[in-house]
Amino acid sequence: MITDPWFYAVAIPAIVLTGLSKGGFLGGIGGLAVPLMSLVISPVQAAGIMLPILIAMDWIGIWAYRREWSGPNLKILLPAATAGIFFGWATAAYVTEAHVRLLVGLIGVLFTLDYWLKLRPRTVAPGPNWTKGSFWGAISGFTSFVSHAGGPPFAVYMLPQRLPNVIYAGTAVMFFSAVNLIKVPPYLFLGQFSPANLKTVAVLIPLAPLSMMAGVWLTRRVPQEPFYKIAYTCLFIVSAKLVWDGLRATFGA
Repeated sequence: MITDPWFYAVAIPAIVLTGLSKGGFLGGIGGLAVPLMSLVISPVQAAGIMLPILIAMDWIGIWAYRREWSGPNLKILLPAATAGIFFGWATAAYVTEAHVRLLVGLIGVLFTLDYWLKLRPRTVAPGPNWTKGSFWGAISGFTSFVSHAGGPPFAVYMLPQRLPNVIYAGTAVMFFSAVNLIKVPPYLFLGQFSPANLKTVAVLIPLAPLSMMAGVWLTRRVPQEPFYKIAYTCLFIVSAKLVWDGLRATFGA
């Protein structure tokens, strides 16, 4: 078990933010958990610790949003995400986490800047789309496998649809619940669930239900316009952090 107090000083707020995000509030800011923990431990160990905690949060989310999710979008996203996960597994020895973070961060930053600066004319909110959903679903599955950073690609596909808060949040919960379960066998084969990691999980996991329920509560009470402003802002923050981490790791900044 990890005993470094600095690890817990970082891990506790990271898990609380993740729970709020997975509950539907704060957009994709849960993607900061692994980067934050990586300030103290290796990114690989951080990802291994986070997966069981994410799965514990998922079960609460499934119950909270059991009737509020977009089936047509999930039918498109999940097969593509599964392919992305297994591509990540197959290329785990060749793809660096720094490059993945840089790619995901750049996508998110450009997407939010396009939205804020209105670089393209706004059109009627699109519905589910097989081509776009398959592409972004595969990217989300791949980046989720590497560093639990599947939120920005998911948001790039889903946010323009401007679904009601709870439908957007419920779809995210159902999508990432499935994605996280699919990641378990590859993580086992890669030795991510070591005894030390699981003991650390046992210390941190009580935070999962509390922060998740807080996120659900806030999502159901924040009006749609502020909700989407928060979601885009958090997506930008997460993406900028991923870009910084990727550049620092790649070029030694």
